[in-house]
Amino acid sequence: MKNIKDYSLEELKEELKELGEKPFRAEQIFQWLYKEKVKSFDEMTNLSLPLREKLERYYTLGHFKIMKKQESKDGTIKYLFDVLDGNAIETVLMRYHHGNSLCVSSQIGCKMGCKFCASTGINFIRNLTKGEIIEQILSVEQDTGEKINNVVFMGIGEPFDNYENVVNAIKIMNHSKGLNIGARHISISTSGLVPKINQLAEENIQCTLSISLHATNNQKRSKMMPVNQRYPIEELLQSCRNYIIKTNRRISFEYALAKDNNDHIEDAKELVHLLKGMLCHVNLIPINKIENGQFVKSTNENIIKFRDYLNEQGIVATIRRELGSDIDAACGQLRRKNL
Repeated sequence: MKNIKDYSLEELKEELKELGEKPFRAEQIFQWLYKEKVKSFDEMTNLSLPLREKLERYYTLGHFKIMKKQESKDGTIKYLFDVLDGNAIETVLMRYHHGNSLCVSSQIGCKMGCKFCASTGINFIRNLTKGEIIEQILSVEQDTGEKINNVVFMGIGEPFDNYENVVNAIKIMNHSKGLNIGARHISISTSGLVPKINQLAEENIQCTLSISLHATNNQKRSKMMPVNQRYPIEELLQSCRNYIIKTNRRISFEYALAKDNNDHIEDAKELVHLLKGMLCHVNLIPINKIENGQFVKSTNENIIKFRDYLNEQGIVATIRRELGSDIDAACGQLRRKNL
């Protein structure tokens, strides 16, 4: 059976035509799916009984089952969802004073092999469909009764390795008849797949692009992130400059600080040299310790010195607030423990 959430509004109109139904019914169905967040076709009470029976016969709503749920003392909740085919993904709800942010996965497993990420070692199985990406938001909203205000693609998987499904899911999130989440409240994080950065620049989607940089030279970055061997820093940063010119949107560079690896003032100086003059922001991340990982968190003193130096040199830098450290909040940790 087909997941009805895998269809955009226009695609669903075409589906309904094939079922002999009026296209405007698609807008009613979207209302039920994304505004009312129904759990069955029977709840779509302004649709005729024969139409509801057709929907039940040919489609599924694709509701996830919660396999495990961990709640932190800071209010962060980490979910392990059964995606209904024997596989599982992680989704993390983070509560801030400005609203609820949801970190969503884009793949089951990951091919990138970043050495500091708990997803490394989780075999890649498949891409998530756009409906499965959307379902993470709906499942958390249904479980908590709370609205998701911001979405970040920083869960398991490389979003740009599943480009079409991610972009099409964003369009449903952003659609006024869909989840109606503003594009500027949606952030895509990539390890640096240059062709897809260039492609996104042409999409005219006002979401935030985040680049996982994490090092200031090719030798060091390649050790941390094998993708750098294919798309070295020079090529990556040129695509970022082109993206800024094309979109006039600021890029966020993520930089995970690992003790005695990339956290010294000399690294900060090199980072300033790389980014000087770019419309950008640096998000400093205290690295999570993962099982059998070779990198450990930098000292608080070095993290603060690093941030202060960047700011003094005109590069806007902030330190990401650590959330969920008591509940395996690093991407992939919960899944590795339970599968």
